[in-house]
Amino acid sequence: MSSPERSAKKQAHVVCIPSPSQGHIKPLLKLAKLLHYNGICITFVNTEFNHKRFLKSGGLYSLDGLPGFRFESIPDGIPLSDPDSTQDPASLVHAIVNNLLPPFQDLLTKLSTQTPPVTSILSDGFMPFTADAAQSIGIPIVLVWTFAACAFMAFYHFKSFLEKGLVPLKDESCLTDGYLDTTIDWIPGMRNIRLGDLPSHVRITDPNDVIFKYIMDSTEGARNAKGVVLYTFDDLEQEVVSAISSALPHIYTIGPQQLLLNQIAPDHEEKLKGIRDSLWKEDEKCLQWLESKEANSVVYVNFGSTTIMAPEKLVEFGWGLANSNHRFLWIIRPDLIVGDSETTLGLEFMEAIKDRGFISRWCPQEKVLNHVSVGGFLTHGGWNSVTESLSAGVPMLCWPFFADQLINCKYICTEWECGMEISNDVKRDHVEKLVRTLMDGVEGKRMKKKAMEWKIMAEKACSPAGSSSQNLDKLVHLLKN
Repeated sequence: MSSPERSAKKQAHVVCIPSPSQGHIKPLLKLAKLLHYNGICITFVNTEFNHKRFLKSGGLYSLDGLPGFRFESIPDGIPLSDPDSTQDPASLVHAIVNNLLPPFQDLLTKLSTQTPPVTSILSDGFMPFTADAAQSIGIPIVLVWTFAACAFMAFYHFKSFLEKGLVPLKDESCLTDGYLDTTIDWIPGMRNIRLGDLPSHVRITDPNDVIFKYIMDSTEGARNAKGVVLYTFDDLEQEVVSAISSALPHIYTIGPQQLLLNQIAPDHEEKLKGIRDSLWKEDEKCLQWLESKEANSVVYVNFGSTTIMAPEKLVEFGWGLANSNHRFLWIIRPDLIVGDSETTLGLEFMEAIKDRGFISRWCPQEKVLNHVSVGGFLTHGGWNSVTESLSAGVPMLCWPFFADQLINCKYICTEWECGMEISNDVKRDHVEKLVRTLMDGVEGKRMKKKAMEWKIMAEKACSPAGSSSQNLDKLVHLLKN
């Protein structure tokens, strides 16, 4: 056997598969790039629906000159829907549980006959079927949880909520009668938590709720993985990371990943830029608009890739922003509004903001948050948005919609002290007041200072000697051996 043949045989080949939505694809794709830079062959697997969206958005426009990084796709079995919209979460869960294992196994079989053969799987933790696929061909699996350590710990204890009788709720009245204020003081590493602070999936009335069971079963699978990756950094969540490490071996805290990507060699970085991580086409005109604005003068508004809202709430947010008299950049993606978003805000609103507001369908968020003119972020509190905001030193106003956004908001406001919460019912006067506080008030200045402190800590974690860099090195060693 020639030397090149021996080298090919030994090279690690990792199959990466995210849960099929923007918030999960983006961080796993960043991690895949980091692994590729460290000499690992990557096959990145999307569903056919999302693969087509990537092609449409230009996300895969240039893979030339990047050997060892390829994309594959598998069918999800969900009926076709609007290609510019996020698929229904319940339908996705059904597909993950019932449809994806056979085509994924077929793909693994095909890849195992190629050079280099597949050596391991790096799977989103919310793709539990991948453990069966790994076992079927005798390779190890590492699970990635694309959210905070505090959110993982909450999800991990779903079974305990069931056993303690805290869920299911007796009826819908529990949502308004104070029951959600029940103190939860028994989750290791987490303090001052109420039931209402936990991921929204605990708010069930049916003990057989499909999504609750899916989450419970998925997190239980962490016990059997070769390793568990958490998308956070140690200084941000030291207590809960330590508690998780006591319960599960081989924990790797690796984040914020963009700061790690910023460390790689420029020539390789230029090649990786061809692999974008957005399912929507990004409009960069907003960056030109930001160029003409003063430092820290613009509020950036984006509710993420899955949040939806009634037109009435959009109007309240809009007039709250307009009445604050602050400049704002607002992302209103095509499927944000229930109904017709084109006629919701009206001509009077557009006239009122013509010199101060910029509205776009989607944007390169990390470039926006790191722009000198951006001084605050009105966000749904999704974990990608939170880490990107912390990495840029930008304080937040949070309007959590569902899932882990609630626990993220809790930590942002009380543990990390770099944000404030907007009440769920959304009133323009409240929005106006909080925007003014964020941008002009004493409290806003204090939160900005705190956000900048977290930025410095995040950069330290991703420096060559930092905890996230060291954990990335350990993960690379694990996957190569």
